[in-house]
Parts: sequence; C-alpha cells; structure tokens
Amino acid sequence: MDSDGTQDARGTHASPVPRPAGPPEVPAMPPRPTRAPATPPPDGSAFLAWLRAPRPDAAPGVWRFGHRPRPAEEPEEIPTRQLLSGALIAFLVGWLVWSLLQNGYLGNWWWVPFDLIVPDAWRGGDSDLGETGTFIVYQGYELLVALGIMVGAARLGRWGEVWRRFVTPRFRRPEAPETRTTPEDDPAQWNELRAAGAADAAERLAAEARSGLMRDVDHARILRAWQGVRTGRHSLATFSGAVLKDGAAACLHPSGERDLPARLARHDLVTGQVRLGTTVDDARNPYAYRGTGLALGPDLLGTSLVAVGPAGSGKTGTVVRPLAESLCLHALAGRAAVVVVGAAGAGLGPADAYDVVVRIGNQESEYDLDLYGGTTDPDEAAAVLAEALVGDLADPHPGSDSRRSTTVLAQLLGPFRAVHGRFPSVPELRQLLDGAPGPFAALRQGLQEAGQESLLRELDARERQMGQPGDVGGVLGDRVALLDRPAFAGFFDTSGQSRPFTLKALDHPVRVRIDLPQRGHADASKMLARLVLAQFTASVAVREDRSLFACLLLDDATGVVTPEAVRGIQRLRSGNAGVVLTLRTLDDVARPLRGPLLGATGCRMALSGLTPWDGQDFAEVWGKEWTEARDVTDRQIIAETPAGKAVHMLRRVITGKAPTARAVTVRQVERERWSASELAHAVPAGHAVLSLTDVKGEHAPPLLVDLRG
Repeated sequence: MDSDGTQDARGTHASPVPRPAGPPEVPAMPPRPTRAPATPPPDGSAFLAWLRAPRPDAAPGVWRFGHRPRPAEEPEEIPTRQLLSGALIAFLVGWLVWSLLQNGYLGNWWWVPFDLIVPDAWRGGDSDLGETGTFIVYQGYELLVALGIMVGAARLGRWGEVWRRFVTPRFRRPEAPETRTTPEDDPAQWNELRAAGAADAAERLAAEARSGLMRDVDHARILRAWQGVRTGRHSLATFSGAVLKDGAAACLHPSGERDLPARLARHDLVTGQVRLGTTVDDARNPYAYRGTGLALGPDLLGTSLVAVGPAGSGKTGTVVRPLAESLCLHALAGRAAVVVVGAAGAGLGPADAYDVVVRIGNQESEYDLDLYGGTTDPDEAAAVLAEALVGDLADPHPGSDSRRSTTVLAQLLGPFRAVHGRFPSVPELRQLLDGAPGPFAALRQGLQEAGQESLLRELDARERQMGQPGDVGGVLGDRVALLDRPAFAGFFDTSGQSRPFTLKALDHPVRVRIDLPQRGHADASKMLARLVLAQFTASVAVREDRSLFACLLLDDATGVVTPEAVRGIQRLRSGNAGVVLTLRTLDDVARPLRGPLLGATGCRMALSGLTPWDGQDFAEVWGKEWTEARDVTDRQIIAETPAGKAVHMLRRVITGKAPTARAVTVRQVERERWSASELAHAVPAGHAVLSLTDVKGEHAPPLLVDLRG
C-alpha cells in the first residue's frame, strides 16, 4: 500500500497520473530498491526510549523532546558573593555559639531539658547504664544540641541554596528523558489500532518496534497512513494487510526510501520539529524560554519565514539546510511536499535525498522545468509567466499589478495553443514577442483554417499594439531573451521530448531540488526563482489534498519579492503551505514592500551582522513593550560611633559594598523589544533574533538564539 496521496515520485509530469480513490496495493511505477540506511537501525530499547520520551505541550518554538517546563517569571536570586559570605558567617556564628556553650561562658541553662527528660538512674558513674552508657547519653544530648545549632545556622545562611547552586551541578549526570508510560498510553503498543479492530497489525508493529526494525520515519509514515484510514481515504482491511505483510516497511514512499542518506540536524518526527539551536540565557529573553532548545515545524512554517543576514551569517547552513532535511523526512513519511531552490553547489543536501533534481543549465540534468506550470489554461499560464518575467518591474506598491503584461502574453499563448496544441517554446515565444512576420502569418493562417474568430481578434489586437508607446511586448521579449541562450537550449521544452517537472505535483509527498545557474546568468536565475514562487503559490491554492503540508525553501530571494508574491504569501496559510525566504539585506526588496513582506510572514529572523537600517525595519515590526524601569539613588551612610563603624565594616565584608541608603523609583515605560542598534551590534556571531507565530495565532516574542547550540 502506498502512503497517503502518493504517485510515483519520479513521474511528476505536466499531466500527472490520476490518483485512485483507494490506496493501491502496488505503486504506479516500481519503486527504487531500498538502499542501506546511512546508519544502522537502532536497537529496540533505543527506539522505544525515543518513542516514549515525554513531549509536554510548550510555547511556540520550544524543542519539546524531553522538555522540562520552567516558571513564567524568573525567581529572585541572591548574588553569589552575598550568598557565600552569609553562609560562611552563619557557620562561624554557629561554631562560636557552640564553643561558648561548651566552655560554660553562657551558663548551664542548655542542660535544663536534659535534666527534665533523662531519668536520675541514668546519671552518674554508678547509674544503671554504667559508665559507657552514661557517656553515650551525655554525648548524645550534646550532639543533638550541636545539630540544632547547625540546622539553625544552615537556615540562616541558606546552605541549601549554596548546595543546589554550586555543588549539585558538579555531580549531576546527564539524564535521559523520563519514560513513564502505562500500557494504556504506551505509543509502542498502538492501542488505537487495537481499539479499531486491527489487533494483529498492532501486534506486528509492536514486535517490530521491540526488535529494533522500526525507525522514526517508519513510525511517522504508518501514523500518516492510519490517519488516511480514519478519514475514510483508505480501508482498514487494506491497511492491515499491508502492515501484516511488510511490518515497519509498510506504506512506503514511492521512492522506496525509509530514511535520508545522512542527517546533520536533530529531528523529532513525533512532534514534527527540527532543532535549530538553543535560546540564550539572556535577560532579554523571556525566562520560560531561556536555555531551551529552539525548534521549527510545519505548525510554524505554515505562517512562512523570512531570514535576513549577510553572507556567512549562516542562512544556508543553519537555517535552510536543516529545514530542507526535516521536510524531506516529512515527505518520506507522507506528510509533506517540499521544493528547495538555490544556486548550484549551495549545500542544500545530496541529490540522493531528493526524488527530483532539476539542474537548469546542466545538460546532464534528468529533469526539465515546465515554464507554464503544467496548466492548460492560457490565461493562467500568462499570469504566472508575466510575474516571472516582469514582476520586479511592476509598481512596487502592494496594490499594483501586471495586468498589461498578462494580457500581452495571453494574446499570444491562446492562439498558439489553439493551433499547435501546446504552448510555445522559449525561441518561439521570443519570436512572437519580437513581432517576427513569419510566426504571426503562420498563426493567422492556422486560426483561419480552424475557424477561431475570437482568437484571431486577439492576435490582431496584439499586432496593432506592437510598436505603440507603452507597449510592454518589447520588455517581455528582452526578458525572454535571457532564457533563449545556448546554456538553456535543451530546457523549457514544450514538445514532449523532455521530462518537465511541474509544481502541480505538490498533491503528492515529493522531494524536489531546483539548482539555478547563477554564475553568468544572475538575471535569468532571478526570473526562474520568481517563476517557481509564482507557480508554487498558484498550485497550492487549488490542491485537492490540503492535509499534505507544502513548503518552498528559496535560498537567496533577491529580486523575488514582488507585490504579487507578497499577496501570494499571504494566502498560503489557508492552504496548509508556507515559504522560507532568505535575504542578504532588506535592501534587496523595494522599500514599499518591506513592511508588507515582514507583515505577511509569521516568523522573522534577523541574523548577526545586520545593518542598522535593516534592524530598524525589524524593530518596527516587532514593536514595543511595557517594561518596569527602576531609578535607584544611593546615598552613603556615615557612621559616627565605633560600634556603627564596626557594623558598617561587617556589612562591607558581607556585601562587598559600602553601607548606603537606597531610594528606588519604579516607572512603567514603553521600549522597543529590540532596537536597531542592538540588532546591528549586540547579536553575537552565530546567533540570531527570531520571532515566531504558529498557524493557530500563538506567538513568541523576539528571542536571541544560538544557532550553534
């Protein structure tokens, strides 16, 4: 049985194979042989410990695996010097009191309880207990008194706090997450399957887990298939049969893979998170977040993410690569479809980690890119292509559009498809935009023979507009010429002789990587990036199965953010989709679009090395908060008597400060969460400031995160 909503991952053509109503028992095409995993399968105990580890509910972005919640407010902590000085002085005072009692300087009143409690027969050398017993009785009472004095000194000197703060951490061993489960809530027992009548399948899966034959991807994939049974997309009999036949290898991804060739990041497929770093123990972070792991998942990526930082700040290695790796694992589990776009050699993962790798400009590429997004509607194809070609030339204000460019392309694409049954290739489209007489005459003749009067009027209108002031046909032709180069001669073919990938395939859990030819073709790469983004936003809006999370990761979105792109990003959340965009600077986005871009994305990341003017944009979108400002005025106290001077000297020894009288004024003030100056100069290398919003609307304030932790 295939996983939910799958087709052969390699068969992602413009006309995808229709998905059957029920889960097929064999894939549409034979899956690739499963190669040996990058690491040997874990033993059963390790897998069960991972599966049963606690994952408590937590605030957005908290790494939930083994998480121990902290209080929302920071408890007041005594300064170290004051704590140690007080503990030492309390010990000396206790020792002094005991010495004075032992030497009789304080009288014998402390023996009164002994005289009242102990019988007379136990006292003296000729007591019933004998000399040894009498000695033990007296020494025992003295020990009780000493212990009482020591307990009092310990409470006054806060010895317990000293022990917890300085001694316990040195002897504390790293503990594995607690796995307290009962048979009723043990995830390894698959009780939900048993309750639904699939006890044999549940027992098979439990045995596979105990024997170490199950991986985290297997567990997530089978859970996804079980969700298909619960929603009625699959039958219980087919699911049970597949599990009884293949065990943990049931419901495989069409690629036949059960894991990635290698993993660089820490993943938890139970919660769907990937760990990016550690929230710094810094006063600017909320206390509940300090020292916790920082992780992202589809619940956060569903609101989209924009990351801004200069070259070398870690955008690709610490953000895009872990997220791509996580989404590829989700795709193997049948949960997600991912498209990763970046320059060739950008380090976005090995080719074996993807089902489809499109290397534009590389003649050895197995796949091509469909220039028209797999649609057969000329108007839809024209709108997407116009956004790719001249979207960056449109008025950058959010309310602008590129309808004139769309109209020009539609006037050509419609007649061409009516005559040839396909859309034009890049050279043919360039000739039509340039107004070459031969192609126009051939189109007119074909339309006349087919009796397409309405399309003939479209073609006549295009001819009349050519050469007129304000006609955008020439600009479109110049942009298409960037793709009509020898390096791209074998690409964007529409004759059916290549294997074009279309983003219509996002109905299936497919893993795609698109390598852009930035070296020597920077302008063409920007156009292609805009094309992929436009096709992505158009495709996810009309998907049949929106339970599958779709995500586009665009490494370096320079020249990609347009008014139409911002509108498309705003619509992704409702379609269970999101995008991840990285920028070297916000200057790569037109000034009127910076605010709308930051407003359209729920997750915003400012990496170290940000410029102050970029920091100002982040400071504005993060806003201000009310904080408590304390104005403290210290006035030194002058002692006039010898006793007062002695007391002041003792206070100086304990606190390390001169005795003062303090006046404190508390005010509520509104301040920026992170100022532009702090973002530019106070974020260490390898760190970032990140704010989060999940698809339910819960949000986390800007957090200082160590991306190396």
